[in-house]
Amino acid sequence: MKVTKKRISITVNGESYEREVVPATSLLDFLRTDLNLTGTKEGCGEGECGACAVIVNGRLVDSCLILAVEADGQKIQTVEGVSRNGRLHPLQKAFAEKGAAQCGFCTPGMIMAAKNLLDHNPKPTAEEALKAIAGNLCRCTGYGSIVDAILSAAKER
Repeated sequence: MKVTKKRISITVNGESYEREVVPATSLLDFLRTDLNLTGTKEGCGEGECGACAVIVNGRLVDSCLILAVEADGQKIQTVEGVSRNGRLHPLQKAFAEKGAAQCGFCTPGMIMAAKNLLDHNPKPTAEEALKAIAGNLCRCTGYGSIVDAILSAAKER
């Protein structure tokens, strides 16, 4: 049986792409396989861990839960698009300085959740920072250093 593909047009990290995809392909698989953007991780595949978080049109989403065809015409930002011109984003710098990245597996999703928070609330409280990353699981840090990094980046910005 031949699978019919659908053509999609999306903008990822400021670059436009047109690709043919199998309709059942998740946005996560499309980003990792078709565009070779492997910073976005697959943890659970069920939207429970936040490792696959990306920003779609200014909204944080778990890329494992939406299909690539649903992203047609959308603007997507992945962790690869956070730094600019080889310079780390204040969040990336703060995560490194505060020891917020240990094993590193959850870090891309945490960075995206934190960036989404700072994009909408440039001066969050610790409680707001903790709430913003509530959908992201980390087994290494205990979240304290992550919240410290978010607040530090907010001050730098």
